[in-house]
Order: sequence, then C-alpha cells, then structure tokens
Amino acid sequence: MMDRFSKVGFILSIIGAAIGLGNAWKFPYMVGSNGGSAFILIYLFFAFVVGLSIFFAEMAMGKISRLDTVGAFKSLAIKGANVWKFAGIIMVTGLLIASFYTLIIGWVLKYVILSLGELPKDITHSEALFVNFTSNGAWEQILYFSIAFFAYFFILTKGVKSGIERINVYLIPALFILLLLMLGYSFGMNGFDEAAKFLLVPDFSKIDQGVILNALGLAFFTMCIGIGCILTYSSSLGDDTNLFTSSLYVVFANIIISVIIGLIVFTFTFEFGSEPSKGAGLAFISLPTLFAKLGTLGNFLAFTFFISLFFAGITSVISMVEPFIFFLNKSFGLSRNKSIIIVGFVVYVLGVLCALSGIGEFKESLTVFGKGFFDLLDYLSSNIMLPLGGIVFAIFVGYFMKFELLKELFLPYMGKSIFNVWYFLIRFVAPVLVLVVLIREIS
Repeated sequence: MMDRFSKVGFILSIIGAAIGLGNAWKFPYMVGSNGGSAFILIYLFFAFVVGLSIFFAEMAMGKISRLDTVGAFKSLAIKGANVWKFAGIIMVTGLLIASFYTLIIGWVLKYVILSLGELPKDITHSEALFVNFTSNGAWEQILYFSIAFFAYFFILTKGVKSGIERINVYLIPALFILLLLMLGYSFGMNGFDEAAKFLLVPDFSKIDQGVILNALGLAFFTMCIGIGCILTYSSSLGDDTNLFTSSLYVVFANIIISVIIGLIVFTFTFEFGSEPSKGAGLAFISLPTLFAKLGTLGNFLAFTFFISLFFAGITSVISMVEPFIFFLNKSFGLSRNKSIIIVGFVVYVLGVLCALSGIGEFKESLTVFGKGFFDLLDYLSSNIMLPLGGIVFAIFVGYFMKFELLKELFLPYMGKSIFNVWYFLIRFVAPVLVLVVLIREIS
C-alpha cells in the first residue's frame, strides 16, 4: 500500500514547508519597512495571483501523475516529453537551500543552548559572540550543523506517514502554541502598541514600484513553490482532501504565523529602545540582549523563541530534500534509505563547505565569483533557480498539460468560474510577473 498523507497531515506538512526561519525576520522587517498593512494587502494579492496559481499547478502535476518531479514532467507532457523531463533539475534547488539552511538551523540550536545560561547583556558583547562563532568556531558550527542534519534525516527515514506527517502533526501545533504564549506575554509590554503600529498600520506613502516588486518576490518565496515540494507531497495525497480549501489554509496560516512572530520580535525590539534590523542581526544579535534584560524570565522566553525557530526550520528543510529522495526512489528504484544516504551526503558536504566559507583560513579558497560559498548558494537558489522553477511549472501546466485532466481534477473543488480564472492566471499572468521578479533580482 502506498505511503500517503492524511488530509490533516498534508495541510500541516505543507504549512511546515512554507513556514521557515525567514518568517522570523524577513517577513516582519519587510512589512514594517514597506508600508505596514498596505504592504500586507499587496503581498496577499500576489500570494493569491502568483503564489496560489503556481501552487495549484504543482499540486495538479503531483496528484494526477503520482510520480516524482522528473516522472511527472515526462508523463504529463502532451509533447516534448523527452525534453520536459530535464525540467526536473529544479529539484537541485532544494538541496542547495537545504545545505546552508541546515547550517542556520545549527546556529539556532547553538542559541537554544545559550538561552539556558547567561545571555549577552549588550549589543557589543552579543555581536562579538555571534561573529566569533560564525568566523572562528568551525568545529562548533559543524557540530551543531551535524545535530540538526541527523535530526531531520532520521525523520525522513520513517517515510511520509510515520516521518514527515507525524513530525509536522506534532511540531506545527507546538510551534503555534509556543508563539501564542510569547504573544500573550507581549500584550502586557509597552512596546506591543508600537510593534502593532509598525507592522499593521498602513502607510500608503511608502508604496512605490520597488515595494510592489518586493511584495511579489516575498509572496513567491514564502510558499515553498518552484522546487517540486508541493508536487512531491501531492503525489502522496489521499483522495479525501479538498485541494482548494487546503491550499487556502496554507496561505492564511503562513501569513498569520508571520504576523505573530513579527509582533513578538518587534515588541521586544521597541520595548528596550532597540532598532529593527535585518536577518541574523535581529535574531542572533539584538534579541538575545533584549531577553537578557528580563533575567530568568528572559532565559525562558529566549529558549521558547529559539525552540520555535528550530521547529520552523526542521519542518521547512524536510520539504526541501524530499523531492530528490522521492525522485531517486521512484525513477531509479533505489530503496528510500539508500536515496536518503545519497541526498544526505550531498547536503552534508555542501553544508560543511558553507560553514567553512566564513572561517578565516578557508574563506579565500571557498570564494567563487567574488562570493563566499554560503552566499553563492543563497544567491543562486533564491534569486535565480526558485523563480525559474516557478516559471517552468506555470508554462508547463498552462501550455503542455492536457486541459481535460486539470478540469477533471479541480472543477469539483473550485467550480467553473474560479477554475477559469486560475487557468488564465497560470497561462498569462503568473509567468510574466515571476519573470519580472527574476529580471529585477539579477539586474
């Protein structure tokens, strides 16, 4: 019997795939610095127009074919099947992302441990701690990277039902509960009102062409589309799942959790007079010093925050490597465990190189085209390969799949009007908008 997701398991697994470490800093900061809720409205528009369109395209390919990414392209193409099978190369993107993403999960794990002891009490100390860890602590980085790596690859060995679904059924509700506890605490702080204003009050004066393009890019990157994850998970989906409503749950859960994290992060930021900052500077430098001001309670909140990030990272990175594992298992007939070993070896080697690329004695030899190995993989995957993957899915489903198959799959869930709108978007709107983002990113 085929190992398949339950209805709830599928939804939670897709939510786990979509919600990652970027929700903790990229989404809140972009919302706050690009017009607040005005930006959210634009983001939601693009999430439905572009994100959901390509999401449904991947879902259709997986659900109809019941195959891996390469097999789906080859079997569903109405013409040029031998050419389209090469489109499955987009799965490689997931391996590239997983390598440096696992390293960051290792950083999070380091800070989970740190939160049990003495937290840095000022920015100077905190920044020195983080810089020393990422620039000099090669073996310590590799240790935490290895723990994170073996944790989620062990989960993958358990398969779809006992591994991926089970971990998401536990971790996604746990993540939500932890965040609600922290949000509840934030309500009583003076910085909460300022955080809510920073994130949620619309400022249309900040809306310009650049902000609109930022919203489009964020919508595309926060839905885990373009690497074959949605296709792979849909291949293991039972017949009792409402494809339309399940997809809506994913979008709304993603936006709600992102806003909750933003409110928590910026409540602490404004409570202690700190400045919002991007990326690692916010999560690993600013926030630990703010938690330190609360004494023992701060240690508890820091532990809760970083454990939440760890859960979000693990559920997300699992989805990045599963498409390639599924491909090796289906197309080459390898056992699941052998497929996992091959994929794991590639991810581990790339991840170790990412860790070493920030270390002084290795930095020069691991610099390619003027970028460190970590930054190079980040740039290639996020700025080029993900958008290309989205365009490939949109064009294939819009022009190279049988219309009757799509109609038969979606009409019972969408109805004729919504289906026609989606089919128009996937053919004429989504690929053009994603191409705009791609050109902007590489120009």
